[in-house]
Amino acid sequence: MSAVDSTFFTLNEVATLIWQAADGRTPLSDIVTGKICPEFDVDPDRAGRDAEQFVNDLSQHGILVVSEQPIASSPGSPPEAR
Repeated sequence: MSAVDSTFFTLNEVATLIWQAADGRTPLSDIVTGKICPEFDVDPDRAGRDAEQFVNDLSQHGILVVSEQPIASSPGSPPEAR
C-alpha cells in the first residue's frame, strides 16, 4: 500500500519476483534476464518493458526508489526493497 496516496497494490507472480529481487544493487535488466525470462519463458524485450512499467508505477507511488546507480545501505541497517 502506498503511504503517499493509499493506493493498494496486489502483486502477481512476476511482480512478486521483481519485488523480492529489488535489492538496490541488481539492475532491473539482470532481474528480467536472470529471473523472469527463465522462470516464465517470456520474450526479454516484452518482459523488460513490462518490468519497467511496473517499477515506474511503484516509484510514482513512493513504494520503490529507482536509481541509475546501486543504492548502498549503511552497515547494520536492514535490507530494503529498492
